[in-house]
Order: sequence, then C-alpha cells, then structure tokens
Amino acid sequence: MNPNGTLPAKFQVALVLGGARSGKSRYGLSLAENFPAPRLFLATGEARDAEMTARIAAHQQERGPGWETREVPVELPEALSQGQGQGRYGAILVDCLTMWLANLMLREDSSAEDLAAAGRGLLAVLDRVATPTIFISNEVGLGVVPEAPLARKYRDWLGWLHQQVAQAADLVVLVVAGLPLTLKGK
Repeated sequence: MNPNGTLPAKFQVALVLGGARSGKSRYGLSLAENFPAPRLFLATGEARDAEMTARIAAHQQERGPGWETREVPVELPEALSQGQGQGRYGAILVDCLTMWLANLMLREDSSAEDLAAAGRGLLAVLDRVATPTIFISNEVGLGVVPEAPLARKYRDWLGWLHQQVAQAADLVVLVVAGLPLTLKGK
C-alpha cells in the first residue's frame, strides 16, 4: 500500500516528481515496496562531501533489507538495462534523474550532443523495460527563471527529460508536502 492507503496503479514505468523534501523519494519507495524483493536501487548521487555521505547513509538505512544498491552517477542507461529480466528484481527504483543529469552536465567534456545522446539512450531502455521501474526526480521548472546560464541550461534539459520520460511512463505522480497527485495513470 502507498501512503494514501491504496494500491498503486499497475505500471511498467513510473515517474515521481516533486520539489526538494516533498516526500517524492518516500512515495517512490512505497510504490517499489509493493513488489517482491529483491529490489534494485540505482543511486545517481555522489558522496562528494561529508553532508552528502551522511545523506546517502541515512537513505540506505531507510530502505532496509530487500534492496540491492548500485551507484551509477552517469552509467544509468547501462545499469538500468542490466537490471532488466524476468524474476531478477521485483522492481527497480532510480533516485534520481536530477542528479544524473547534473553529473552528466558537470563532466568537463560534456556537450549538448552528449546530453541528448544520454537522454536518447535512457529512453531507448524504457522501450524494453520488463521490470517495473520507478524514476524519482525534482521538478525544478516551477520557480523563477535562473539567473545563471548554466542553471537555465540545466532547467531546460531537465524539463525536456521529464517530458520524454513522462511520455513513456504509465504512471506519473507529483508529490507536494508528502501528498501524491496522480498526473497520468489510474
């Protein structure tokens, strides 16, 4: 059961969006927990400082048993493809697209074509998803237009990625203040 006490819609691909500390990761976990263990957690965040290291440790403890975790800061399409297969995992949870895109953009040799190719690679995997897969991501397009060019570029690329994943998804949920609002799916 998810936090509102109902079973989630059947889905192969779900996208859970929300702001920072909105409850989106918790909601995504509740969706995944409806599927049998083992479940695969694909973590895109990197522990670059002590605070992030502590956050990652807290999230791992929150998940508890029944989860295998792989850290994939930029290799998300490959890891997602490798995790597919009937009976291998009950569900796959990706947390989060926001960090994955940031990691790609902050690589020294990153170009617009590299970002587009990475997005296309991810979308190609979604066409072949056999294991229920849940993507978590921050909705960053609701605020003011960022002042810095890199921040505007990031917002634009993330908006494009969200649109493409939402198009491929069976279930799209926006979480605000811990409350899920279904945008697509039943």
